Amino acid sequence: MATRHQAREAIIGLLYAYDLGNPEIKKFAEDILEEKKIRNRQREFALSLFKGVVEHLEEIDKEIKKHLESWDLDRVGHIERAILRLGAYELMFTDLDKAIAINEAIELSKKLGTDQSPKFVNGVLDAIAKEREEKQKVDS
Repeated sequence: MATRHQAREAIIGLLYAYDLGNPEIKKFAEDILEEKKIRNRQREFALSLFKGVVEHLEEIDKEIKKHLESWDLDRVGHIERAILRLGAYELMFTDLDKAIAINEAIELSKKLGTDQSPKFVNGVLDAIAKEREEKQKVDS
């Protein structure tokens, strides 16, 4: 049975394809997950992540852009952008502990990105998490 980590890795591939201008990938998401042997609860989990990121893409990108400092989102590599989007989605729209969300993104960037990717992904997602924490404290 596939793990949640493997499900996230498959979602990075779907988000990568979507980002490259293939919105039709949504129609093939289930087939792709089946091909990667992601089934049952993990498939539901993966599909909810994929649909969630796509559905909230504008808001997620806006949040990422705030924390890129001197970078433009278009200059970020496609894989790193997919990892950031998934990580930001999990921080912004799920109850997953922030440390787990960030760690998952770092591990994915170690496996799929460049040598600089883990540090970059960690920095951006940590900044998003800290800002959200501060906002929650103010709102409480």
